[in-house]
Amino acid sequence: MQIEPTENQKRELLRLARKTISEGCTRGLPPEQIQEREDQPDVFLQKAASFVTLQKKGILRGCTGSTQAHRTLLDDIIHNAFASAFRDPRFPPVTENELPEIKVEISILTPQQRMEVADERDLLKQLRPGIDGLLIRNSQYSATFLPQVWKQLPNPRQFLAHLKNKAGMPPGIWPDDMECFRYQCVKFEERRG
Repeated sequence: MQIEPTENQKRELLRLARKTISEGCTRGLPPEQIQEREDQPDVFLQKAASFVTLQKKGILRGCTGSTQAHRTLLDDIIHNAFASAFRDPRFPPVTENELPEIKVEISILTPQQRMEVADERDLLKQLRPGIDGLLIRNSQYSATFLPQVWKQLPNPRQFLAHLKNKAGMPPGIWPDDMECFRYQCVKFEERRG
């Protein structure tokens, strides 16, 4: 089931994500439980997987998310906003001075669909550029790219090569136990620089 928030709900989710990051900068604490839970729309309380991506002047500044729905959409976005700002190991924690330059983007993922693939070549034939997010995993490697990564890597071969690299997988390797899952997402972002 795909969750599709209204435009007002999208703005509210972005506001709550930004509030979480702002309070993390000023208070230095992980997000507390939302006090006004009863006042939230039902769509916020459905279990859903999400990613929160932060950009600063158009450059990635943090991105963390969930690939499986294991908590409410609201809780998932709040936790991922905090993690993107303060726990993404690729970046130092966001500072209060950076907040005006940070743009928040939220992606709500559809449930994953397992792909039946024989090998890497078969996967490349099945990929739908610009549509599919992809999760690859086995006992040793795991990584995902959201559908919006196709904007930077429009060629399926490049897309997969970069995803394998992100997973720490050497080029030319395709483990026998590799599993592949596709998903789509509803993406929305703040209107700021």
